[in-house]
Amino acid sequence: MEKLILLPVFVQVLLTSVVMILMGRRRIRAAKNKEISIAAFKTMNLTGANEQVIATSRNFDNQFQMPMLYLFSVLFTLQLGLADTAYVALGAAFVFLRVAHTFIHIGTNNVRLRFNVFLLGCAVLWAIWLRIMWQVCLA
Repeated sequence: MEKLILLPVFVQVLLTSVVMILMGRRRIRAAKNKEISIAAFKTMNLTGANEQVIATSRNFDNQFQMPMLYLFSVLFTLQLGLADTAYVALGAAFVFLRVAHTFIHIGTNNVRLRFNVFLLGCAVLWAIWLRIMWQVCLA
């Protein structure tokens, strides 16, 4: 089970890498099109950049927020010997929702749908942490 719990982690790392590459490509294109100046990258002032550049940059930042709490939960689960099918399923659900959130954010950017997917992902993450807490502190 210890190996299976890492599969969603690998997908999360791949997602973050893909978003990073897409962000770079969109930033370079915006600079070539004179939407933003090269100097803007000194302070990451993306004023004047198109919505795609800004949304992709924000999404890349998002990959280092809630997903970090997920990654820590995997480390704790492995360290404490708690890895089981439920953690694999919860992790897969969380990462699936992160992928969906990313597609929405850097695609149509439907705010209501994006927010609902984000909240659902948070609920899954809270379930993971509550389960860890239950097994460690209360069981």
